[in-house]
Order: sequence, then C-alpha cells, then structure tokens
Amino acid sequence: MKNFIIVLLDGVGVGELPDARKFGDEGSNTIANIAKAVNGLSLPNLQNLGLGNITKIKGVASNINPLASYGKMLEKAPGKDSVSGHWEISGLELNFDFPYYPNGFPKEIIDKFLTLTGFNGVLGNKAASGTEIIMELGDEHLQTGFPIVYTSADSVFQIAAHEDVIALEKLYEICEISRKQIFINDDEIGRIIARPFVGKSGNYTRTTNRKDYALSPPDKTVMDLLKQNGFETIAIGKINDLFNHRGITKPVKTKSNEEGIERTIEAIRTNNNSFIFTNLVDFDVYYGHRNDPVGFAKALKYFDDKLHEILNSLNDDDVLIITADHGNDPTTPSTDHSREYIPLLFYQKGIAGKNLGTRNTFSDIGKSAATFFSIDNSLKGTNFIPQ
Repeated sequence: MKNFIIVLLDGVGVGELPDARKFGDEGSNTIANIAKAVNGLSLPNLQNLGLGNITKIKGVASNINPLASYGKMLEKAPGKDSVSGHWEISGLELNFDFPYYPNGFPKEIIDKFLTLTGFNGVLGNKAASGTEIIMELGDEHLQTGFPIVYTSADSVFQIAAHEDVIALEKLYEICEISRKQIFINDDEIGRIIARPFVGKSGNYTRTTNRKDYALSPPDKTVMDLLKQNGFETIAIGKINDLFNHRGITKPVKTKSNEEGIERTIEAIRTNNNSFIFTNLVDFDVYYGHRNDPVGFAKALKYFDDKLHEILNSLNDDDVLIITADHGNDPTTPSTDHSREYIPLLFYQKGIAGKNLGTRNTFSDIGKSAATFFSIDNSLKGTNFIPQ
C-alpha cells in the first residue's frame, strides 16, 4: 500500500542550463538569486532533505547526512514552457518547442479570430499580467464589448471577458473555436485559456470559472499507463489542465499554494496505491512573473513550514519527489521563465540520502514512478529509486 507523490514548486529553478544563453537566461538561478536578494533564506526542512546540496543557497547549508537523495535535472525539450516541462516529468520528451508570441499575435491570427467569432475588434494583444490587463482595459472592454486577448511567458492565448459582457458559454465557445480552427499546424499553441472576470471600474477580479483548452500529450505518459493498469492518478492544481484531462482519475482544483498543500496532505492520507501529482503555482504566477523576490521568499518559507506535515503524512513505503518544471528568476530584468535545471529531492522513510547527480532528462521522474508501481513501460528516462 504505497503512494508516489510529486510536489512541483512551479518556477523554482536551481541554476542556468548549458544552453541558457540561447534564451537570454545567463546567470539565472531562481532560488540562489532570491536568497541573495533577501540576504538569506531560512528553509530548515528543505535543508534537512538536502536542498543546499544541489546549489549554493545563502542561508541553506549543505547537509552531510541529508534525509533525501538529491540532484538536479536537465530538460531535453528545447524550451521552458510549463506544458513541455510537466510532460517531460511524466516521461514524454518533446523534440520541438511550442510557438510563442512575446510581441502579441500577428494580424492574420487576429483577423481569423474576428472572422470566426464575429467580434469587430479585440483589446490588448500583448504579453501581460492577467490581473493588470483587466485593470488597464476593463473599462474599455465594458464600453466596446471587445474581448481582451493577451499572452504570457508560456505558449498561451488568453481571452479575458467580463461575465456580464460576454457570457461564460460564449467565452468558452470562442476558446473552442480558437483551439480547433485558429491555433493549428505551425501555430499550434500550448493552451487557450478562458479568463472570466467580474466587478466594476477600479475593482475588477478574476473568477474561478477559468477554463483551459490544452493540447493532449502526443504520446503516453506515466499517468496514462498507471490509469490503464488500475491505479488512481490524482492531479492537484493545474496538472489536469496541462495534460488536457488525460490519464487522470481524480482532478482536484485549487486556488492557492496553501490549498494545494492541504489537498496533497489529504490525498496522501486517504489514498493507497496512488500517483499524486501536485502543482504549487503561486511561486511562478505571483512572484516569478512579477519580479518579486521578497514575495517568492515568503512563499518558499510557507512551503518549508508546511513540509513537515507532508512528511508526517507519508506511510513507510510512500515516495515523495520535490521538483519544479522550469525556472522563473525574479531578480533578472525578464519576467519570463528562465532556462534552468530543476531540483530533485527523493524522500522515502528508511532510505539514506545520496547524491543522484545531474540527471539528463526530467523523464527520470516518470520512469521511476512506472518502475515503482512495477508496470511495463517504454517511457524515456532512467529509474533512480532503489529496488
């Protein structure tokens, strides 16, 4: 009776990859640079596991006898998108990157969007923070009825609309049109996202009626294989959206890191023979993209404070993996993701920690999960869990 748990700290990279220069990410090291910016981090539980053994972090010492095995992982996929990072963790390596539109979407895409959806115009059409763009353009949206379209560091086409201006059903419909008829072939973007909001001038807020229209993974992931073999696959946070609902038996929506941690502890305590995959997105969304190292540090501290509850919820045979999907260094001028190694901490009661080195692919996690549950698989990667 055992669980395999992945807790993914979204955007918490541990140093630039060898090809970081291609992305303008030289010098990126999300967690180490945050520690420098705030004059040291205090993360005693992560320190005990061996986080300080992975990269030099001010305030987080290396550990001679870490409780967890530790290492760092190189991304095979040629990008730094959330989708490709999560898919690779699940054992699926992409040999292509998704298209990005940092300067907004080209005229031919916008023209096609207007023709197929019936609108006379759009607002925005740029890379922007979702909360900031509705404050900037919300009044004009109410006056014109035009949808607000924007992108981010990820490969996404986001459509924001006030629920009293464009009904949810209509918003979802135009997202489906965008997914199926506009962003295809060379423009096959990672996700289309409906971003409904409510409120009045100066006080607009996004609602929980967000809906993602993602691509399905082009091949089987560890979750597909586990589901086929009768195991529960529990997706907490935005995992369900990133895999387009595939291979998942229990999706669990969350609104914050706090809720994601609580739902993870609950899932561990109430499930056996299950694969539990949690994304804690606040690090990335609220602090990495907004270049807020102080807020990022506080979020790391909160996770560390709660980590002992996660560890105490584990059964003797459970495996816990703590990792990330890419970097998002808030100390650099860029508000984009950063091309970085991700941390690897592997904890199981009674297993002595050791150095797992630099792994050549994120897929080692998915391969290890498949091996842990003894399912036949041809996933990429190499198992690192003792048999």
